[in-house]
Amino acid sequence: MKICIVGAGAIGGMLGVKLALTGNDVTLILRGANLEAVKANGLTLIEENGNELVAKPIKATSVIAEAGVQDVIILALKAHQVSAVAADLPALMHAGTRVVTMQNGIPWWYFHKIPGELSQPYLGKPVQAVDLDGNIAKHIPIDSVIGSVVYPASEVIRPGVIKVIEGNRFTLGEIDGSDTPSIRAISDAFKAAGFKAPVSNDIRSEIWLKVWGNLSFNPISALTHATLEDICVFPATRELAANMMTEAQNIGAKLGVLFKVSLEKRIAGAQAVGQHKTSMLQDVEAGRQLELQALVGAVIELGQITDTPTPTINAVYALTSLLAKNLADHKATLSIS
Repeated sequence: MKICIVGAGAIGGMLGVKLALTGNDVTLILRGANLEAVKANGLTLIEENGNELVAKPIKATSVIAEAGVQDVIILALKAHQVSAVAADLPALMHAGTRVVTMQNGIPWWYFHKIPGELSQPYLGKPVQAVDLDGNIAKHIPIDSVIGSVVYPASEVIRPGVIKVIEGNRFTLGEIDGSDTPSIRAISDAFKAAGFKAPVSNDIRSEIWLKVWGNLSFNPISALTHATLEDICVFPATRELAANMMTEAQNIGAKLGVLFKVSLEKRIAGAQAVGQHKTSMLQDVEAGRQLELQALVGAVIELGQITDTPTPTINAVYALTSLLAKNLADHKATLSIS
């Protein structure tokens, strides 16, 4: 299977190594020091048990069109990075190419091909928070899209070297809830590479289960510099997270979303992770752009679409938006100086 991984960072690179070592024809799209390191030494993955896997040689480029036509495109970029590459993706596609979207948060395709009676009034509606000008939808054929939920955590510890923190499950799902030969083939390829890759007939509910925590714990941690455990054991922030999650659950209920665990169990699960910094807090500390629109802004937009009040989410979003602006302004100042 010819597989192009667009955004071969911590998650994309993790997939790339194991898929390449099980016989797939993998091309990595990456840049800078990572690209140079991979070209020179291949891509190394350090597993949870310390075992090192090295994919060498492995195709790698910063120019998407150089990858050629692919069977599968794995979009492992962050949500706010997808629009910038969208116009380059058709060069990789034939009639049967599938595009696996691995972004956190509410996806741009959320209302496309959405099943269920409750959602039909919103069928085909764009989610502007993650695709403001429709650029992504314009360049990625909706029939090519496969949704996913990413559960592993990993990090790039130095150029060309990725370390797995925990997890190996990637839930996949056709966005219309169907079961197709192509999604089964991708699931089988993931499984052969050592991943858990269940196929869900309700990928939106799976996405919401992760969004449910991300929309609350991520911005709260970014604002307070607190870990998941800290947020959950401090009564005021635990209540704040619960209020945000309740508002989100009300939105999901209007869209027919099935929340498979209780709110308290979801919070307990976050607490059990312990002294872990959320991805948004890590981005704050590194001065990177925050995934605010996909994780929070899009949820507010779905609230507006379904006429569901989100006062608590709105307040936290406002604060985190100012934080994001200040980070961007500071970065711009540094680049000028």
